Amino acid sequence: MSILQTQTPDSATGEVAEIYAQITQAWGGVPTALQVYSSNPFLLKQTWEYYGSIMQHPTLSMPLTTTIRMLVSQTGNCSYCIDMNAGMLMNMAGWTADQVAATRADFNHSPLSDKEKAMVGLVLKMTRDSNSVTAPDLQTARDAGWTDNDILDAVNHGARMVAGDIIINGFKVARDF
Repeated sequence: MSILQTQTPDSATGEVAEIYAQITQAWGGVPTALQVYSSNPFLLKQTWEYYGSIMQHPTLSMPLTTTIRMLVSQTGNCSYCIDMNAGMLMNMAGWTADQVAATRADFNHSPLSDKEKAMVGLVLKMTRDSNSVTAPDLQTARDAGWTDNDILDAVNHGARMVAGDIIINGFKVARDF
């Protein structure tokens, strides 16, 4: 499961068990990528609440946020996250394996809209080398139709994925799909 001691859904108690019940109700189970947070119920709750909010974001679509996670994880060499998000794009967004492969090679060849591609480009630039981001980079996203709130939310999502990749890779979280 992980080299960090965690609670499985079968062994969870207290607040962790309550949060796991919410996750199971929504997703049908608790991915090992979330179980790793059970060592700290506060972080588990915060992470679960965050995913709930991003999945219901009013302007950042599921294919966009999933693409951000997949491509940020590609930079972080997190095979768990790359494959999980590639599967989500195929199973939930209806993308083909060829479309996912094309996106992984160059996000400009993805089925995303031009507006969404502008956001992916900004998030990738920000997560790969934040010091290289300039005011014109943000203006490009604004010109594509994004608000500063959207930009912050998308970049925050990418930054959280960097942290998630570190946690999943570092604690050797086992693949459960």
